[in-house]
Amino acid sequence: MSIEGVWDLTIATPVGRIKPVVELRREGGKFTGFAHGTGEEVTLRDVVVDGDRITWKQAVTKPLRLNLTFTVTVEGDTLTGTSKAGRLPASKVTGRRRPGP
Repeated sequence: MSIEGVWDLTIATPVGRIKPVVELRREGGKFTGFAHGTGEEVTLRDVVVDGDRITWKQAVTKPLRLNLTFTVTVEGDTLTGTSKAGRLPASKVTGRRRPGP
């Protein structure tokens, strides 16, 4: 199963919905990626793919300075899961892969 591509996410946070774009790709046998939205682009760290489950970490500074951990499950061109920031409650994440060129 491929997780590569550009994903439009929606994160339901306590301060409202955030809609980042995440790009996942395979480089040299491992997965890497970037996320952008709210005026910044950040590198995804520790991307781990285990079957249809993906986890990664990223640090953001907008709207707040947070270290986020994502755990999502991919099914075809959709994903669902959570984003967790420290001791804060987990936020629901949904996403859809953009069609390829």
